[in-house]
Amino acid sequence: MTSPTHRRQAADQSGATDSPAELLDRLTDTWGRGDAAGYAALFTPDADYVTYDGTHLRGRDEIRNAHQPLFDKFLRGSSLHWSQSEMRDVTPDLTLLTARGAVIMRWQRRPKPRRKRMSTITLLAVRDGDGRWLLTSFQNTRYRPFAESLIGRIVTRKSAGT
Repeated sequence: MTSPTHRRQAADQSGATDSPAELLDRLTDTWGRGDAAGYAALFTPDADYVTYDGTHLRGRDEIRNAHQPLFDKFLRGSSLHWSQSEMRDVTPDLTLLTARGAVIMRWQRRPKPRRKRMSTITLLAVRDGDGRWLLTSFQNTRYRPFAESLIGRIVTRKSAGT
């Protein structure tokens, strides 16, 4: 009989999970451990990953290689915080996940209250040939409501007659 620990170790090596909902938990776990290889293993070999600054990473190797220096230095000891998430099955083998989240730096206890530090993440999870789930697309967009942006404030003032 396989122990829960053994099953978790096997899942950690392959990256695949039993459900798309587990993927956010696994992203959080591998990020918190600073495990770039484990983080990248949650993605398909040909995944597309777009960071908040628009950098487009292609495939597990680029995802791992981009995150390892961050985990080693600037993001060392940081964690992910999710304030909300939603999931929608597109097909039986494709699930769209959206989440609002933030990185909590090692010296912080919780995310900064300013919404400018939050991101909206859009992910696509696919079921592989073994029935396990991996991420194939990741898009990170900084959350900034239109009314708080410069153009939003200008448009709001003009429409209000000020």
